[in-house]
Amino acid sequence: MKIRLLSIAVLALTSLSLQAKIPIKVVVVSMFEIGEDTGDVPGEFQFWIERNEVTKMEASTGWRDYYLRDDGLLIMCTGGGVTNAATSVTALALDERFDLSKAYWLVAGIAGVDPEDAPLGSAAWAKWIVDADLAKEIDAREIPEDWPYGYIALGAKEPNTLENGWQVEVVKFKLNEGLVDWAYDLFKDSPPTENDEVKEFSEIYAGYPNAIKTPFVMIGGSLSSSTYWHGFALNDWANDWQALHTDGESNFVMSNMEDSGTATGLERVAKTGKVDFERLLVLRTASNFSTPPKGKDVAWSLNAPYPAQGRPALEAAYSLTKIVAEELIKGWNTYADNLPGN
Repeated sequence: MKIRLLSIAVLALTSLSLQAKIPIKVVVVSMFEIGEDTGDVPGEFQFWIERNEVTKMEASTGWRDYYLRDDGLLIMCTGGGVTNAATSVTALALDERFDLSKAYWLVAGIAGVDPEDAPLGSAAWAKWIVDADLAKEIDAREIPEDWPYGYIALGAKEPNTLENGWQVEVVKFKLNEGLVDWAYDLFKDSPPTENDEVKEFSEIYAGYPNAIKTPFVMIGGSLSSSTYWHGFALNDWANDWQALHTDGESNFVMSNMEDSGTATGLERVAKTGKVDFERLLVLRTASNFSTPPKGKDVAWSLNAPYPAQGRPALEAAYSLTKIVAEELIKGWNTYADNLPGN
């Protein structure tokens, strides 16, 4: 009898626990913040807190506390780098306070952009995320004369091939194409605002026709590496690496330091049913170029301040992602069970 009563009590507590879970519709994933959560120089996190009516919620295993809006919008900040992103996203995905089984995860962050593809202030939705850390490397001063760069695939014998190599399972992630196309279509004809300071700076990139255009929205590959890389040779490597690992389906556009970690965390937890990997969207906005202007010094370019302090990219990451978040919440009666674009 005692055992039966105990079982009933456990079931009752379990039921109460499940009922107490907060249903989340959209998780906004930001990656860095400079100082305090509010009131100082903004990173990716701050605008979401200052411009929404939110309640702080402790994140005991996260980098920063979460912020929750009453209608099911949850805001997090992972901390920079692939490892921080993976652990922070996994910690939230397993947090028993929240029901995240139907939540959409929207990565909203700034990035380096290939000047061959787009100007500063532009935005790219990713269909592919590729990890750039899982490689073999030789210092650039010691590479063979016929190698274009010192990165090669694990097990490979030369650059830009997977032949005779071996791969781990978390090098590439393909996102839900229908969902990405839907998000892109929401504002493909509503480009981010042009900034005069950025426009003036970009004139030195006249050798790159796309780099001096008015900012626009596109679909383009995300290359994720905890190492902040820069320069002509590594930009060539980035383009080769993205194409190599996606069988040519994806073109490198945006460099970042977290997306493969975020994708890894969600993909793993999705095996439990607590989250749905198919509901991941990644938007990156261009704060800096991944190479100098043609013929210019790489070290100078690497250390040069971001024009307009990167503010146009931060504003675009917030405003464009918010359009998608609000659309998902507004249409929740449909989107809870039916992914848009699918």
